[in-house]
Amino acid sequence: MKEISILEVDGIRIGHAHNVQAMTGCTVILCENGGVAGLEVRGGGPASRETELLKPLAAASRIHAVVLSGGSAFGLAAADGVMRYLYQKKIGFDTGVAKVPLVCASGIYDLQLGASDVWPDAAMGYQACQNAGGSEWLDGNVGVGVGATVGKLFGLKRMMKGGLGGFAVQLGDFQLGAVVVVNALGDIFDPIDGRQLAGLLDSDRTSFCSTEREFYRRWTSPDGWALQNTTLGVIVTNAVFTKTEMNKIASMASNGLARTIRPLNTSMDGDAIYAISTGNRVRANVDVAGTLAAYAVSMSVKRAVLSVEGIGGVLAARDLMNLDE
Repeated sequence: MKEISILEVDGIRIGHAHNVQAMTGCTVILCENGGVAGLEVRGGGPASRETELLKPLAAASRIHAVVLSGGSAFGLAAADGVMRYLYQKKIGFDTGVAKVPLVCASGIYDLQLGASDVWPDAAMGYQACQNAGGSEWLDGNVGVGVGATVGKLFGLKRMMKGGLGGFAVQLGDFQLGAVVVVNALGDIFDPIDGRQLAGLLDSDRTSFCSTEREFYRRWTSPDGWALQNTTLGVIVTNAVFTKTEMNKIASMASNGLARTIRPLNTSMDGDAIYAISTGNRVRANVDVAGTLAAYAVSMSVKRAVLSVEGIGGVLAARDLMNLDE
């Protein structure tokens, strides 16, 4: 197994756009020749658009882009710009009258970190498409990752910085990778050795608290924690799979989040994993692909939190590591 850049996976282009001052942004995964796609939603508070297309019984056989956006449900408007970009390139489902781009989108809640009244819009989505096609992948505070945070049980002072991460591998001709934006209520753990990397801080902001333990202490609390979270991922592969198989791969890929985030999939999270196949030649076993997808997701989560820098007064993992030195 050889590690490759996520940008090397055949049939996709990835672009980002963000507003650092407002601390929000979006990331677009383009599959302009169409991709067979599935989706797994495990969080209780998703913000999404056109996800019904991905159910096996839906008529659409391929989609053309997935948008990961900040701004909560407001940020889903970024998909309008992606649709305009694709329409201008004559890419979309041919209705006989016009080609309609099929664009799925999901949003994270990042309104508490930056400007709560500035969100990714159509112009930002269009810009992200224009920025797609670069040869260098950057993890961290880029695109949708700019406003991402983790460990948010007690609010801004004790949360830490999340971000965007990518990881991909190749087995023979088979390529598979993941892009994940980590914006979790819970704490983040290394999938290899289990150590905590980021999450809820103690009151002095010098060491970690356990969100899971704080949950248990508050077991009688009424519904009262804000819907300010969501971890999103996109699996991309060049292997040939059906829509049903892509839904299975998305489901298995979600296990990568379970290895790295605790608690996970709460009613306060909108956690979702997309899976897209751009392949027309390479064949691979669906269970191997799902297992590999879970690994790629877990490594993407790790990269997301280790690569970010603190922003807006929110500490990053590297800041806490420096305190320990």
